[in-house]
Amino acid sequence: MLVRPKSLFPSVIRSLGDVAEALVAAWPTDDGKEYIAAVKTCLDAIQGNIPAKTARAALVRAAEEAGTPVIAVVH
Repeated sequence: MLVRPKSLFPSVIRSLGDVAEALVAAWPTDDGKEYIAAVKTCLDAIQGNIPAKTARAALVRAAEEAGTPVIAVVH
């Protein structure tokens, strides 16, 4: 989950599609080294070139860069 500023509810990220939507439509900034890397990594994962867990790690780094808290939920 991403806890976004100015939002009453956290974003639940369950798929690569959710990662892409969070990065493109709902990210608090559109720049930053980790943000750009996360967008590229997400596209690579969607195309099947890298594992989804790599995209998740990139998303977490981008969230840290943006000052967005991340809550990991393990089933």
